[in-house]
Amino acid sequence: MLQGTSARVSKFYDHHPISEARVLAALARPGLGRSGPLTADDLFEFDQDHYGGLAAVDILARRAGVGATSRVLDVCAGLGGPARFLASRRGSTVVALELHAGRAAGAARLNRLVHATGVRVVRGDATALPFEGGTFDACLSQEALLHVADKRVVLAECHRVLARGGRIAFSDWIAYPSLGERERARLWEWMAATTLQTLDRYCALLGRTGFTAVEAEDTSTEWRPIVRKRLELHRALRADGVARLGEQRYLEYDQLHAFFVRLVEDGKLGGGRFTATR
Repeated sequence: MLQGTSARVSKFYDHHPISEARVLAALARPGLGRSGPLTADDLFEFDQDHYGGLAAVDILARRAGVGATSRVLDVCAGLGGPARFLASRRGSTVVALELHAGRAAGAARLNRLVHATGVRVVRGDATALPFEGGTFDACLSQEALLHVADKRVVLAECHRVLARGGRIAFSDWIAYPSLGERERARLWEWMAATTLQTLDRYCALLGRTGFTAVEAEDTSTEWRPIVRKRLELHRALRADGVARLGEQRYLEYDQLHAFFVRLVEDGKLGGGRFTATR
């Protein structure tokens, strides 16, 4: 692991725009027209910290063969939005693994708020999964492995905890040859993005860790308009951002966000979706 990786990742998520506090604030807004107890469905508009929303979770679930009897591990689960979706919509039993203390605690509290009994939050490291071999039928992850320096170790750990015939399905940011070292360094400084892989290198890593039937899909075209819309929304909510972050930090974040979007639009950075069998 690169020196300071955990600290860099923690710092990034300490100030992430999708947080438990913001989810709760969104739920408290007047005029949402809800009645009765909150359910996991009430959170889905606000708790999905990844690209493509619920449809993206559903694609991974289908690729991994997730169903009502599946034992699922959500690796680097964040606030647990996808885990709650799988438990709610597919009836799966889900373990949401998250290293960041605040996000793990927030995920657990949100689970209790909506009585998501099918989800258990475990605080743990993806490079040393605290589970016995063969525990799960599926491992899922969304745009999280970019924060892990040794991706081979994470994939090997997923292979270890999957039952024979189990499936891994994940999405992540990928690099193209035109992404320069200075741009990689800036991504590391801002969002703790480390050892970004290409589609082919991810496939090779999956094969080296024992997975078979490896498939890869470039999602860059799908994600490009999403990142642009996120930047537009960030700028439309400038007053809220300044109130939350302060003028100087808001401007710094805006510049870095725009830099990230340019990399995607210039074809230097993109997305990939991967599936493979244990």
